[in-house]
Amino acid sequence: MIKHWQPYARRILDAIGKIRRVQEKGALTLSTVTAVCLALIAILNSTPVLARHHGALLNAALDLPASVQTSLAPSVSHEVAPDPNVQPPDFETLLNGLKARKFSGKEQAVEALARFGDPRTVTVLQTMLEGRLYYRKSDGRVVGVRLVGGGSGKGIVATDMVNGQVFQVANKRKLKKIRVNNKLRRVLRALMAELMLSDPDPKIRLQSVEQMIKAVSSESARQVRALLTSETDPNVIAAANTLIALHDMGSGEREARLTAISVLAESDRPEARVRLVSLLERGRQGQYTEPDILVREKAERAIEAIDERLATYEFIETLFFGLSLGSVLLLIAIGLAITFGVMGVINMAHGELMMIGAYTTYITQQLMPNAMEWSLAVAIPAAFIVAGVVGIVIERTVVQFLYGRPLETLLATFGISLILQQLVRTTISAQNVAVSNPAWMSGSLQINPALAITYNRIYILIFAFMVFVVLLLILKKTWLGLSIRAVSQNRAMANAMGIRSEWVDALTFGLGAGVAGIAGVALSQLTNVGPNMGQAYIIDSFMVVVFSGVGNLWGTFVGAMSLGVVSKFLEPWAGAVLAKIIVLVFIILFIQKRPRGLFPQKGRAVES
Repeated sequence: MIKHWQPYARRILDAIGKIRRVQEKGALTLSTVTAVCLALIAILNSTPVLARHHGALLNAALDLPASVQTSLAPSVSHEVAPDPNVQPPDFETLLNGLKARKFSGKEQAVEALARFGDPRTVTVLQTMLEGRLYYRKSDGRVVGVRLVGGGSGKGIVATDMVNGQVFQVANKRKLKKIRVNNKLRRVLRALMAELMLSDPDPKIRLQSVEQMIKAVSSESARQVRALLTSETDPNVIAAANTLIALHDMGSGEREARLTAISVLAESDRPEARVRLVSLLERGRQGQYTEPDILVREKAERAIEAIDERLATYEFIETLFFGLSLGSVLLLIAIGLAITFGVMGVINMAHGELMMIGAYTTYITQQLMPNAMEWSLAVAIPAAFIVAGVVGIVIERTVVQFLYGRPLETLLATFGISLILQQLVRTTISAQNVAVSNPAWMSGSLQINPALAITYNRIYILIFAFMVFVVLLLILKKTWLGLSIRAVSQNRAMANAMGIRSEWVDALTFGLGAGVAGIAGVALSQLTNVGPNMGQAYIIDSFMVVVFSGVGNLWGTFVGAMSLGVVSKFLEPWAGAVLAKIIVLVFIILFIQKRPRGLFPQKGRAVES
């Protein structure tokens, strides 16, 4: 019976839609439209099957003027008693509709899911949009699929979209993919944005509005205007106002465009500036895209205001990157400053000690794959101990026999660096290895749409300050620090006072090597971990030590931060390589004027 009446119902509804479009063009009077629609609706209401199964289509077709809807109200308000034999669809039934062969059927199923209002709908639509929605051929269960084993095909994990049950799939051929096309993707994005707008979490609502900003439409502007009537979160309100302003920029009224420009002038979103710049563009005939001169002048002032703020944000971002680079240089150079300042040893294997710390982090993560969040807490002391022990072995077996011979020490430590590199290539891998970031170090702190700071650099900056303070306390408040300072200032007098300078040398070398290992842990979160990673930083660390003054921790701190900030401010216009050359030339000229660096050691032994 239903299939028999479906063609007639659709024709009736199409007729209503055509009548509405003709009336909008002014070809029919309001009374004529009302009379014809009353007749068609009477036919629908007289047939319970049609009224029951095509009510949604009827509502969609009756997109009539308010006066017509008022006239039709008595007719459309006729309710049909529900059929007790027809059960309302549940979530699983609607989900199975996604398995339709035709994309039109899938689109209807997606829209039905969105109207159903189940909290699982957003997950289903997102999985479908990402192309990870399948169903099992055996029982038809709809599942979301993801690969495990780094995408190497080691296994497939499936999640039941109804009950959330997780299970492994041995063979992907047992699954059938629910495919989507471009039109369906657009529908999915629009429905997801609409569903996310009603989410109680303001972050999700903000994410929805930001997604709509990328493709502004009349429908999205209507939805956001409805959202503003009840929205209280300031970030969501600001994003919604930006979307409405972007939409109103296409208005035919000058006042609406001027008001929209005022809103966009306060926005830091790139879409706002791009839209304002488009008003000042010229066509092929030389005419402006925006014909109104007042609108263009206001757009120019708005662009200037935005550019001033963007310049400030760029300065802050460059300053942060400079401090971040300075913190890395501080971690690398502070250990070298200890060994070079106390022992006078030019340790060319310092970068390889840092590499050992990075590989210790890698091995730690391999040993505790299920506790990745705590891997760095274990890797930091492990890297300090491993690199420190290697440093003590180097000092006891090689360096202690070469004191007073700087050229031989340089060549010997350079040979040790090559040995350590080859040892890593042989025992671990000649290729770079992947060191994962914990979840709490991933992502970025979004201050505003134009300024974001990555969490890993924030943590490393804080970590560098902590290491600096701990080393400062060790050198100032402990017996080891007192012995190091005594040996560095007057080795003969320290020996006369009973300090075993050879053991102080070994512990000092081990301390510097351990700090280099800690620097490797930090660098493993920023860059690739490989056998040659130490070579990229050894020159920079020597530049910091020479510039700041040998053996002075405060000098190393100031020197590292200064060189890091200066390098980052030079890079935008000079490039990374030329910026490093400029810094190197500056340091050469600086030490010609002050040979002992920025903060030289003082004392009678140094003066002599």
